[in-house]
Amino acid sequence: MKLSDFKYNLPEKLIAQYPSDERDQCRLMILNRETGTMEEGIFADVIDYMEKGDSLVINQTKVFPARLEGSKDKTDARVEVFLLRELEQGLWEVLVKPARKVRVGNRLTIGNELACDVIDNTVSGGRVVRFNYSGDFYEIVDRIGKSPLPPYIKREPEPSDKERYQTVYAQERGAVAAPTAGLHFTPALLKKIKAKGIKVVPITLHLGLGSFRTVVVEDLSRHKMDSEFFEISDEAAAAINETMRNKHKVIGVGTSVVRALEANVTSEGWAKSGHGWTDKFIYPPYDFKIVDRLITNFHLPQSTLLMLISAFAGRDLVFKAYRKAIRDKFMFFSYGDSMLIL
Repeated sequence: MKLSDFKYNLPEKLIAQYPSDERDQCRLMILNRETGTMEEGIFADVIDYMEKGDSLVINQTKVFPARLEGSKDKTDARVEVFLLRELEQGLWEVLVKPARKVRVGNRLTIGNELACDVIDNTVSGGRVVRFNYSGDFYEIVDRIGKSPLPPYIKREPEPSDKERYQTVYAQERGAVAAPTAGLHFTPALLKKIKAKGIKVVPITLHLGLGSFRTVVVEDLSRHKMDSEFFEISDEAAAAINETMRNKHKVIGVGTSVVRALEANVTSEGWAKSGHGWTDKFIYPPYDFKIVDRLITNFHLPQSTLLMLISAFAGRDLVFKAYRKAIRDKFMFFSYGDSMLIL
């Protein structure tokens, strides 16, 4: 398949700029791969499609406020420093804006507590910087940073975004983008799911800006994903494999869960524990080994996320569902409505 196969037109008014009033009350489209049918409910209805013995696999990554505002020494020109990933203590890969004004050798000052020296350029157009600070780096960032909202949310982050652009089960700090399929869960809904005998299995994949990076090659085999860190514990792998052995369903919450599991699967098709970096790119056709059902949001045209769900449900069926979602005025992208693919 080609990049142009994943293009569609979306009215701008259907790009959600704010989350729903209640996490689990957003709209839910239920897409059945076997029958090709589409039904509508609210997100809290997902529990009706889970049975005792199933596993709900969640991504417990935690978004940190990665957008820092500062200035160049000597000129006082305003710059934005967007933290991507820590290479070693104090050494970070970042994006800077405006990039043309920030060169190797520059020092950037961020408030009264942080400064960094630009020491290298990256292949993707970013910078490598070394921070100077006193105290706990993450505590400082948590205090002075801004929520890294996606570029299609055309407003400045608000205080409420620090809580809403975060799942209620976030534990492991390291993501600069939220695993948005999980934003719809509430503690009460998770409690009901567990009470029904469904295992809630946490794994980690720290999402980077690759979630939003544009695919620019028509030949999808030439696209290179950004590497992202994942971790699957012994307990998580054992729980998933027990579910599979007992012929129950493994339900993935989001494309990040699917990529982490598919990046660390045995040759016999079982989940395995481990950690490391993955640049796994899933697009049609693809034989999924672990996940039976998928909870996901509505994704950007020509995005790797749309390609993954098209591999999972079939490109034609997914685009039929998207056309219906547009007609029925579902809200799209990170703060939008949800889809359950059976």
